[in-house]
Amino acid sequence: MNIHNRRQFLRRAALGIAGAGWATSTPSLLAQVAGNRPPPAEGVTVLNPRARVPVGLIIDDSTCLVNLNRFAIPQFDTAFTGANRSFQRDWREWPDEIPDAFVRKFGEWCAARGVKGKYSIVPFPACVGRIDRMLPGWTQRELNDSLELVRTLMTPNWDIHPEMCTHTRVIDTKTGHPYSDHSLKFMENWEWTTGRSADEIADYMTYALRILKNVGLACEGITTPGGFGNRALPQLAQATLQSVRDVFGAEIPHYFRHLYDKGEQSVAPRVEYASGLDGPDPRCVVSVIGCTGDWTGGWDNTPPGGVDKFITEDLQHGRMVEVIERGEPAIMVAHWTGIYWNGQELGFKIFQEVVRRLEAKFDNLLWMKPSEVSRYWAAKELTRIEKVGEVIVLNAPFAAPHFTMRVVSQTGAAPKLTNNGSSILLKEVSKQIELKSGTWFREPKGVIACFGLPKGRSAFMLS
Repeated sequence: MNIHNRRQFLRRAALGIAGAGWATSTPSLLAQVAGNRPPPAEGVTVLNPRARVPVGLIIDDSTCLVNLNRFAIPQFDTAFTGANRSFQRDWREWPDEIPDAFVRKFGEWCAARGVKGKYSIVPFPACVGRIDRMLPGWTQRELNDSLELVRTLMTPNWDIHPEMCTHTRVIDTKTGHPYSDHSLKFMENWEWTTGRSADEIADYMTYALRILKNVGLACEGITTPGGFGNRALPQLAQATLQSVRDVFGAEIPHYFRHLYDKGEQSVAPRVEYASGLDGPDPRCVVSVIGCTGDWTGGWDNTPPGGVDKFITEDLQHGRMVEVIERGEPAIMVAHWTGIYWNGQELGFKIFQEVVRRLEAKFDNLLWMKPSEVSRYWAAKELTRIEKVGEVIVLNAPFAAPHFTMRVVSQTGAAPKLTNNGSSILLKEVSKQIELKSGTWFREPKGVIACFGLPKGRSAFMLS
């Protein structure tokens, strides 16, 4: 079986669906509990931040030094008792390490262009070693230097996620060792979550999160390895909310589990389990949705899908063009193994060209981390907005930068924002593309205003 998309394969394996699309075959699986919602306000529409389209890159299977999938494939093969030829690869020919020199090269290139996204740090990669203790095969200094590189170079622009504990075998959190059962029932990618409670899954997530906390890496979200949570989606969402808040005190936990790489299904974030919106402890968890396949080289160094699947050379077609032109967050998905591609850097070269084409095509993109997208969508969907004449009262359970509203109004007056007794008069811009926090743009039937939304009660006035 030729595997072009690991998540697609693992989903099919878990659900027993042959030949179906990755997520479009079972959209009901994404029907999580939304929770509380305020009523809409007539004449007010919350737009994307700065009236732009968020874009980002989700990188899976990355960690410090260890070339994860070189060590994962034989464990996958054992779990399938040799019956799946997809895992009988020439993994011994792959390097043990993805060097920090490449992390630096990639991170500096992205930083120079404002690229943002998510970068996994698998805490106990393929059972090789815990990054808060030691990695056999590397010196302690090499591990420490690798962690420092992630802290200093990557974290400003990249969310750090655990991808559970090992991305392969399940760890007994009481002993810290893998279970003796090597079957699919005790592999993170397959059946372990089936039938588990939210508390059990949260305990497992907490184990992974604490390893990252031990090495000074903060997390606001998690990434699921392969099919983790496929048959426990409500429990997965609730466990994320519970564990990320408990370990890091994150206000708005988020998780990456789903992607749609084709079709009209929305890829906007899902704000789930919202509660306590009018009280001192508002809560929600956000499911961040990817919009592309793994077309930069694959987790297993399969031939890349290539640049054109993202955006064609004439800049007219491709999945990114489709999603951006309908105004939804366009979050690409890749695997670190394929980005590096055994030192050939095939995936990195593809991604560089994708970014170049996106910059040539669009002037309204806004690179954002998943945590930033999650915060904005939580504020967008959960802020209570009430319009009384030319005054708009906002009760926000969560603050959000670049909060952007279209307001129907005939006054033509400059808007101002009032909070805690102080007022800020917004500055008019001549073009919508110039919108940023503290500015507004005049339209024939009203205004678009962009400002930092404070938590709690504030008032937006057109007078």
